[in-house]
Amino acid sequence: MEMVITEAVKGLHQLLKAMGVTLRYFFVKPITVQYPEERVRLYPRFRGRHELQRREDGLELCVGCGLCAAYCPAGCIYVEAGENTEEERYSEGERYAKVYEINLSRCIFCGYCEEACPTGAIKLRHEFALADYQRDDLVYTKERLLTPATPHVIVLEEGVIARNEVTKQSPPLFTIKGRRLLRFARNDK
Repeated sequence: MEMVITEAVKGLHQLLKAMGVTLRYFFVKPITVQYPEERVRLYPRFRGRHELQRREDGLELCVGCGLCAAYCPAGCIYVEAGENTEEERYSEGERYAKVYEINLSRCIFCGYCEEACPTGAIKLRHEFALADYQRDDLVYTKERLLTPATPHVIVLEEGVIARNEVTKQSPPLFTIKGRRLLRFARNDK
């Protein structure tokens, strides 16, 4: 009998603790972005839609080496190289990417393609609204990748903390066996 009462008291205590958390956040202003009317805040290192870059004179930076396709863990990049001629010059080198496709339904946005590229031709920009109705439309061709996207975002400066993010400057909430747990900080600016 004594054990049943102890368990009931412990259960009531846990229930009150949980309800306390709920009540604490019940009166806090919600952090909801009314997209697309309100612009989304993203960090500078956010990896979104891929873009192929051009040089200032209009030539493509991609030389069709295929390192991005070889380095991609998802295998979503297909590159077919073509030879540049004097009449038709697409890139600075001897070769260019005749076919360049990225299947975004398979892409994990890891950024390895960007790291592997020796010329800096592929960049992951801040466009994140990539949903589509047809699976075939998620295969981005070279022409689509060469078109710069216009993301509807605010890119935060380096070191700026967005709302509801864990901060390293926050004082510890409590310590368990030497581990420092951080609390969530709000920045409503």
